[in-house]
This record gives sequence, structure tokens and C-alpha cells, in this order.
Amino acid sequence: MKKDIHPKNYRLVVFKDLSSGVAFLTRSTVATKETITWEDGNEYPLYKLEISDASHPFFTGKKMFVDSAGQVDKFFRRYGKKE
Repeated sequence: MKKDIHPKNYRLVVFKDLSSGVAFLTRSTVATKETITWEDGNEYPLYKLEISDASHPFFTGKKMFVDSAGQVDKFFRRYGKKE
């Protein structure tokens, strides 16, 4: 195997699904600016997800409207409604 091809800055990070509110703690190298206090009382970096397995229709079996960033409104502001 090749040496020194994997990152060395792995640490515990909390990933939080903004659609469902579900959060999980795992190891990652993702860069974050926010932190959160986890269930064990320790503070960890926080990475916010728009969608995860807890809110994705394929995994949940439900259709869910996910528009947390107002994508439709953003589209119409950018391109306008054509009449």
C-alpha cells in the first residue's frame, strides 16, 4: 500500500441534519467553524447537513418537502418570473 496518502487530522465531529434535527458523532476531517456540546458534555466541531439518511425519502419511505434554503424563491429572484 502507498504510504502517507491518508489525512492525519481525523477528529470527532458532530453532523446535524437540519431537516430532521437528527445529529450523530463520528470521526472526520471536515473543516468547521461552529461547535456544539454533545450528550457526553464535551464540545465538538459541528457540521450542518441539508439532508441525511434520517430525512432522505429513499431511506425514510416518505416524501418530504426539503427547502431549507428557499431554493425556489432564490431561483425566481435570480431569473424572475416570465409572463
